[in-house]
Amino acid sequence: MRSRIMISKFINSRILVTTALLVGLQVQAQEVVEVDSTGVAASQQVKDTVKPFEKFKVDGVTAQVGKYIVLDSDIDRKYIQIEQQGFSTSDISRCELLGTLMEEKLYAHHAIQDSVIIPDAQVNATTDQQIQYMLAQFNSEEQVLKFYKKKTMPELRAELFEINKTNMLASEMQNKIIEGVEITPEEVRTFFNSIPADERPLFSAEVEIAQIVIEPEIPQEEIQKVIDRLNEFRTGIVENGESFATKAVLYSQDPGSSTKGGKISLKRSDNFVKEFKDMAFSLQEGEVSEPFESEFGYHILMVDKIRGQTVDVRHILLIPDVTDATVEVAKKKIENIRNRIVAGELTFAEAAKSESDEKETKNDGGQLVNPVTGDTRFDLTKMDPVLAQQIYNLKDQEVSQVLTDADRTGRKKFKIIMVTDRYDEHQADYSKDYVKIKDLALNDKRRRAIEAWQDEKIKETYVSVNRDYTDCEFASNWTKN
Repeated sequence: MRSRIMISKFINSRILVTTALLVGLQVQAQEVVEVDSTGVAASQQVKDTVKPFEKFKVDGVTAQVGKYIVLDSDIDRKYIQIEQQGFSTSDISRCELLGTLMEEKLYAHHAIQDSVIIPDAQVNATTDQQIQYMLAQFNSEEQVLKFYKKKTMPELRAELFEINKTNMLASEMQNKIIEGVEITPEEVRTFFNSIPADERPLFSAEVEIAQIVIEPEIPQEEIQKVIDRLNEFRTGIVENGESFATKAVLYSQDPGSSTKGGKISLKRSDNFVKEFKDMAFSLQEGEVSEPFESEFGYHILMVDKIRGQTVDVRHILLIPDVTDATVEVAKKKIENIRNRIVAGELTFAEAAKSESDEKETKNDGGQLVNPVTGDTRFDLTKMDPVLAQQIYNLKDQEVSQVLTDADRTGRKKFKIIMVTDRYDEHQADYSKDYVKIKDLALNDKRRRAIEAWQDEKIKETYVSVNRDYTDCEFASNWTKN
C-alpha cells in the first residue's frame, strides 16, 4: 500500500520534467499491431465485451486497457521520471509501475467514453510551455532533438501533444470521480477513532504568524513618467508601424515575457490579474490598448490572434519606482508603529488593521495564511526558508525588528512580524488538529471512491496483460481472476 500511495503521486504529474522522459517508441512486432499517435491499438478495434486475445508477447507491448496500450518502454520511462523527481526506485517493482500506467489508461479510456473533452488549445499551451522549457535548458533545437531522440521538432511536438492529452484526460476523469465526495464531522470522528492510538500520525512543530507591512508611496510624478513612456511606445506602434515585439524586448520589465517579444497566450480561466484579462479579451486582433494599471505596474497590450477561447497577446510592462524620500518616510512609519506596540499603546492586531498596507492580511490582524494548507499554521520543517529565518529567534508575542523585504515587482517594503501561537511536535489530537484530520479522512474517502470505480470499470473494460506480468500482485484486479 505504501508503494502504491507513493506511485500515485506520479499518475497525473504535469511538471515540465515529465518531458525529459521521452524516448523512441518504435516497436517491431511479431504480429502487426497498428498504433496511432495516441498509443491506441487501431487495428484491433476491440469492444469491451469481446473475449480477450491469447496472452502472448507482442514485442514491446506489455498490456492493453480498452484501446490504449502500455509498452515496456513506458515502464522504463516511469522509472526515469520518478528518479528525476528525487525519489528512490529501489523498492518499486515493474509490476507496481505497470499497475499505475494501466490505471492511467483506464481513466483516459473512460474519459473518452464519458465524452470528457480537453480542448486542443489547452493541450497546445502545455506543449508550448514544455518546448520553451526544453529550449531554455538545451539552448538549441538540435540539442533538444538529440536528447529526446527525435528527427524533427514537429515530430517531438506531436508526441508531446498526445502524451499531454492522455494525461489531461486521465486527470479530468479522476476529478470527475471524486468531485462529489464530501466528508461529514461524524465520518471524520469515525476515521480518527479507527486509527490505533499508537499509530496516529505525528504532526511537526508549527507556528502561527502575523505581520504588518508598510510600502513606500509611489510619487505621482513617477507614475506619470511611466504612462507618458507607454503612450510614446503606443504612438510609434499605431501611427508609425514600429514593432511591438521589438519594444517589448528592449523595454518591458516583465522577465517572463520580454525575451519573447512580450508574447503571452491565455484563456479566461487562467490565473492572470483581472485587469490584464479584461483588457486582453476586450480588444480586436491588431488593436493596441491605452496604458492601464495592474498590481504589477502599467501596461500596454496588443492582441496578436484570437483562437477560440484562447487569445495571443503581447504586452509591455513598466514599473514606476519609489524615491529615496518615500522609502525613508515608510521606514520611519513602521519604526513608530513598532515602538507603539512594544510600549503597549496598541496591540499588534489593532495596528495591522489600522496601518498595514497588505490588503490580504490587515483585516485579520495581520494573520498569515499558509498558501499550501489554507489554514494559519506553518510547519517549521516546510516553511519558506526566508520566513523561517526571520522568526527563528522570536519568542511568542515578541515583535521583530524592522525587516526589509521586496514586493513582487522588486520594490522595497518594510515589515514587522510576530509569532502569535506555537504548537510543539505532537501526536494527532482530534480537537487541536481537526482540519488536518479532516483532510486525511477526506483523502481516504476519495481513495476508496477511486478504488470502487476502478473495480467496477475493470470488469467492463477490455484488459489484456502480457503473460510475463500475469503473476504480478496488482492492487487492482487487472488479470480478472
